[in-house]
Amino acid sequence: MTQHVPVPPDATMLNKKTIYKIVGSLLFIEAALLLVCLVIALAYHECDAAAFAMSIGITAAAGIVMRLLGRDSDNSLSRRDAYFVVTLTWVIFSLFGTLPFMLSGYITSFTDAFFETMSGFTTTGASIIDYIDDYPHGLLFWRSLTQWIGGLGIVFFTIALLPSLVGGSVKVFAAEATGPIKTKLHPRLSTSAKCIWVVYILITILCMLCLWGAGMSIFDSVNYSMVTAATGGFATKNTLVLFTPEMQYIITFFCFVSGVNFTLLYASVTRRNGHMLFKNPEFKFYISIVAVFTAFIAAELIWRNHYPIEHAIRSSLFHVVSFITTTGLINDDAGKWPHVTWVALAICMFVGACSGSTSGGIKCIRCVMLLKSIKNEFRQLMHPNAVLPMRIGGVNVSQNKRLTLLAFITIYLLLFLFCSFVMTAAGIDSTNAITITLSCLGNVGPTLGLEIGPTMSWSVLPPYAKWICTVLMLIGRLEIFSVLVIFSRAFWKEN
Repeated sequence: MTQHVPVPPDATMLNKKTIYKIVGSLLFIEAALLLVCLVIALAYHECDAAAFAMSIGITAAAGIVMRLLGRDSDNSLSRRDAYFVVTLTWVIFSLFGTLPFMLSGYITSFTDAFFETMSGFTTTGASIIDYIDDYPHGLLFWRSLTQWIGGLGIVFFTIALLPSLVGGSVKVFAAEATGPIKTKLHPRLSTSAKCIWVVYILITILCMLCLWGAGMSIFDSVNYSMVTAATGGFATKNTLVLFTPEMQYIITFFCFVSGVNFTLLYASVTRRNGHMLFKNPEFKFYISIVAVFTAFIAAELIWRNHYPIEHAIRSSLFHVVSFITTTGLINDDAGKWPHVTWVALAICMFVGACSGSTSGGIKCIRCVMLLKSIKNEFRQLMHPNAVLPMRIGGVNVSQNKRLTLLAFITIYLLLFLFCSFVMTAAGIDSTNAITITLSCLGNVGPTLGLEIGPTMSWSVLPPYAKWICTVLMLIGRLEIFSVLVIFSRAFWKEN
């Protein structure tokens, strides 16, 4: 006879005290980040200082309340708690992140403020601001800082900073990390997190120094280095003239580097083994896509738009890298390019860069897995009884991961088709509807079309469309399952 082990009454409940404690601590971190922006505002003697001071007070007060609610926490997290707290954290961070915009009066609509903040933390880079030149330095720095913190992940940042805070840090890492195959550099996740953050900080500092050396102001170089390393794309100026050719090459290089798996980067640099990087199948696919599409778009610009050769190569390389890494920075009006180049850029938006980087999209590793699955399927037709393993970089990919890949691609496409249909049915231009959905789901930023071109803001979108986009940004950043699992029956079921 089968024995049924009784389930404790609270087995299906969330560990609320631990969640309160984590959220409270994260709000203190957000208040500290706002304090940095307050210092910037005071240094420039601008009107947003009061807004930041009030935002810090409100955020810190909410953090205190949460910590009091979470006192006597056992500091443990189940898998259910981990998925819930990651999604909740991103929503709450974005909610409190709206305060500086709204209290300063620069953004009066909550919908717009939440859209802008979620776009920042998810490193999407889509903006509803029409004239960014009018904004004070504190708010500009806050926009860039949201992207820099969101680049590797809000909770991942906390694991590196306060490893003792999260008892189930491995589960939280699984819920927030990008890509189907998650690797660690060290048995202790907090140590791995610190190593990856060292790479991230070094990329940011080197990019800032290079931009400053190329003639960019210190304030702009700090902001652009943060959004470049985070592959975010928020700009501090409306004009494209800000970038000299040297700056464009610098940003292109650091965007490309930020699209590489940070774990692989760290390992190849510390072991002084460049072959490790170039033997990696995902990196080879990534660099191949960049090379092929850059050559194709450059040829189109030379032939159809009569660009000089250097200008065509520079513009095509900048945009391909910007779109595939989902940075979204632009150095030209791609809306005036041949429409076939839009298709190439849309493919880049869909594919994305490497897993374990700050980029969005479906990730190159999934494309490699998909191609290998197709290859195996053809071989299986010729040899029906053969057992065909899938190996990527010497590592065998289990059947479970293959099924998860197909589920991910299916849900990604269904979300893309459904949201594109809804926006088109509501009267948005079909090209815009498709690229808006791709841009939000892939955390890219710019879109291609007539109503909202690459150089335009998203302010013309109706409120309901902005909320759809906001949800898509969050789903895309947390790679679909971490968010959608919360709305499944299985999430709340017993045991």
